[in-house]
Amino acid sequence: MLSRGASRVVRTWHCDSRRWEGYKPRAGDVVIGTAPKVGTTWMQRIVSLLIFRSPEARPFLELTPWIDWRIAPIESVLGVVEAQTHRRFLKTHLPLDALPLYDEVSYIHVARDGRDAFMSYLNHCNSYRPEALAAYDAAGLADPTIGRAMPRPPATEREFFLYWLADGGADRQTFMASDFFHIERSYWDERGRANLLLVHFNDLKADLAGEMRRIAEFLSIEIAEDVWPSLVEAATFDSMKRDGASVLAGLERGFRDGYQTFLHSGTNERWRGCLTDADLALYRERIEAALLPGLIRWLEGGRRAAGDPKSASD
Repeated sequence: MLSRGASRVVRTWHCDSRRWEGYKPRAGDVVIGTAPKVGTTWMQRIVSLLIFRSPEARPFLELTPWIDWRIAPIESVLGVVEAQTHRRFLKTHLPLDALPLYDEVSYIHVARDGRDAFMSYLNHCNSYRPEALAAYDAAGLADPTIGRAMPRPPATEREFFLYWLADGGADRQTFMASDFFHIERSYWDERGRANLLLVHFNDLKADLAGEMRRIAEFLSIEIAEDVWPSLVEAATFDSMKRDGASVLAGLERGFRDGYQTFLHSGTNERWRGCLTDADLALYRERIEAALLPGLIRWLEGGRRAAGDPKSASD
């Protein structure tokens, strides 16, 4: 049953929220909703391992349709979703207020410190193949609300950070700082929902096995104890890199060197030494103007540092 309809429309070079109008929910569906480069692929891998209860290297990008990604024909994407017979798990980079919410669907959101997300997004932008950029250009030019090719952001750390933090200025691209803040705020505002689980990148790194058990419990998935170690090992960053050619098949069409560049390092605080004190002060000013203190604590520390989001007062 529809709990809440979408309250806004998002149309960018990457996403079109109207594509969700054709989605027909099925009891047990899982929607993984995140800002880009916060651990989305990691969560897709984890949910795939839990649903299939096996460490087998399945091509989970094919198994996790990204409905709002406007490059693939929507009829084809929805056809794949409808044809799936296993428990379905989908991906979105939309803010939660641009999605329809259904009582029978489980939603998982992954969060990460914005400074870490920006560093990973820089690598993402720098790794696009010309064919991918051309596809986004065509999408923007064909959409009358955009009407232009996708801007090319700066390619170095500090210049990209200032561009990202300033929302690109007149040459705005997708997924800038204000988009990141809005996505995080949209999930935080709904954190009390029983069918929404907030997970943090830092907590996954600190206690992968424990967080996987939280996710399995949230999804009502029981795993035999003798299988758990193999699933946890398969969910590590090293294992995803090892199995990248299989589990991330197809990325080479969009990214230089495919999964090797898409799965960059999986580490935090690479921004240290790249950004100046003034840069970090500017980030602090922007985030404090955009987000409540409780959400800022969560983004910067995760559940182990800031507590359970459901019990946070702000």
